[in-house]
Amino acid sequence: MQETNFKTALFRKYRIATSVFFFIAGLTFSSWASRIPAIQSKLHLSDGALGGVLFSLPAGLMVSLPFSGWLVSRFGSRPTMITGSVFYPLILLLLASSTSVTQLSLSLFFFGLMGNLINIAMNTQAVGVETLYGRSVMASFHGLWSIAGFSGALIATFFISKGFSPFFHFLIVCSLCILLVVIAYRFTLPHDANKKQSQKVFVKPDKKLLILGLIAFCCLLCEGAMSDWSGVYFKKIVIAPTALITLGYVAFTGTMALGRFLGDWLVTKLGVKRMLQISGTMISSGLLIAVIFPFLYSATAGFLLVGFGVSSVVPIVYGLAGKSTTMSAGAALAAVSTVGFLGFLIGPPVIGFIAQLISLRWSFTFIALLGFGTALLSGKLKIRSDLHQLPEETFPTSIG
Repeated sequence: MQETNFKTALFRKYRIATSVFFFIAGLTFSSWASRIPAIQSKLHLSDGALGGVLFSLPAGLMVSLPFSGWLVSRFGSRPTMITGSVFYPLILLLLASSTSVTQLSLSLFFFGLMGNLINIAMNTQAVGVETLYGRSVMASFHGLWSIAGFSGALIATFFISKGFSPFFHFLIVCSLCILLVVIAYRFTLPHDANKKQSQKVFVKPDKKLLILGLIAFCCLLCEGAMSDWSGVYFKKIVIAPTALITLGYVAFTGTMALGRFLGDWLVTKLGVKRMLQISGTMISSGLLIAVIFPFLYSATAGFLLVGFGVSSVVPIVYGLAGKSTTMSAGAALAAVSTVGFLGFLIGPPVIGFIAQLISLRWSFTFIALLGFGTALLSGKLKIRSDLHQLPEETFPTSIG
């Protein structure tokens, strides 16, 4: 009994520490996003020029994907995550200090690169913690990222209302993040759960990882579309009052955050495959409701469904990828992320193209069909019943 209590307490420390790093990542990103208008004004950028500069961030992300997996496989997720969590918020200071488009673009490139490095490393840590628990806990980590994003927006609102500059704002956030790293790093998981080392930078994923990547592609394409176009849809199609144009996006993000905290319990009750099928069906149904009934209440209800449907897909996919039997956890996560984030990047432009060619409602119909792809593709997955189980000696029994 005493040994069981010790392990329970130890596992909880690992889980809390990993959650702290998800919070750091979410807080850092949302802090940057909240001050984009101020930095745009400082550099006198037009909307078109800003769009070109902002492309540097996903460019850095995509370039770093294969190297992030290699670094995590080579050095382990713990040192990679700790290092990245120090430099990621520090880059905020470079962003705030940029005096030219070139400086801002380079800073954003490295911001995207470092952000993805943390993403792969902390999700690898989360896979290890989930394996310790022997049940799904991945969604709760991503829920903390969402809570951090909301917290970052509130903090930014306070600093903006008080007239503080982005540099001072970012300095406070950076100091807080580094303090959290100093407090939490000792309690992170020392060794990754999946120790099958894959030292190559570019590794061809197997069929299962490709399917997981395509599921992530469909989901993240929908998520990216909702993030960039929900306000436009409510303005032009729903014709919502000016004060309620953001209602759809608020509904979407709200249920996405809530769903991530309920996701682990639902996965345990329903199973991985069924949860993915339900999620894909909810994404598709929610979008179709908003398309067929483009009215304020019905469209909001549809967006609520989409948020809940999107919430658990990526955590589930990352959890499955991290337990690959053919690649190390870091390399597998990087492979799946590469395919998935392509969806996140191309989703908004595809919606714009279809909207220009036909109509915005048809764009959302197309996204609804891709959302249902999540449910269809999950049927092709073969899920092992012992997915969460690894030999006990794989893990440490003390912190240090």
